[in-house]
Amino acid sequence: MISHTQLTDIKNWYTEFVKSFYTHDEDLNSNIKIKNDHTLRVCKEITDIGEYLQLTGEQMQTAEITALLHDVGRFEQLAKYETPVDIFSEDHAQLGVKIINDNNILKHFDEFTQEVIKCAIAHHNKMEIPSALPEEGAFYTRLLRDADKIDIWYVVTEYYKNKGGRKNEYIELGLPDIPEISDEVCSDLLKESIVRTVNLRSLNDMKLLQLGWIYDINFPRTFQIIKEREYLEKIYTALPHSDVVNKIYRKVEEYLSKKC
Repeated sequence: MISHTQLTDIKNWYTEFVKSFYTHDEDLNSNIKIKNDHTLRVCKEITDIGEYLQLTGEQMQTAEITALLHDVGRFEQLAKYETPVDIFSEDHAQLGVKIINDNNILKHFDEFTQEVIKCAIAHHNKMEIPSALPEEGAFYTRLLRDADKIDIWYVVTEYYKNKGGRKNEYIELGLPDIPEISDEVCSDLLKESIVRTVNLRSLNDMKLLQLGWIYDINFPRTFQIIKEREYLEKIYTALPHSDVVNKIYRKVEEYLSKKC
């Protein structure tokens, strides 16, 4: 286990790293703050899940560092490409691993733990977890993906509730806010499958994708949090209701209830 001072050094590096991206561009600054606030909340969420799982002190330390560093690639992505969309820039997870390596951030960890942390970060944004991942890497990947999704649900449900006429391209990923819903998205969800991002055609498609994240949740505590905070209901409220949307919502709610 690394010392408290060494852990503080990593946190201080992260703080200074984020500060370096602030400019006179208020839109960029706003999105940098959104991403930094998200990261700090993910650290809290992963601690919550970790405590439920009764992780050891060393395991909690590893989990917290994966959460703290999981989106470091986002800041450079925003500054360089002015978009949070990986397909229009580059994979922010892979970019994050490169930044971690270039800055030797994990030098105080043993080589095995370094690889576990980088494995979780590299795979936190993928459509699914590769079956070939080592057991330890797969565990922290699942843990990080759960904590990440919990906070993204928080961000988007607050945005949908309070949006009004204000539009944030960072959150909406540039998708048009039109009534249409893609057949491919509905088909994936009715099969209890994860929605493929290539099929997103509208903001409503993205909301449905976010409902479908329930099929990619890994730990009992995460399901409890989702139910307690009513995330699925809040996204459903932000969608146009139709027979197929109602059917999808019933399926995800039934799945959540079963898992709880």
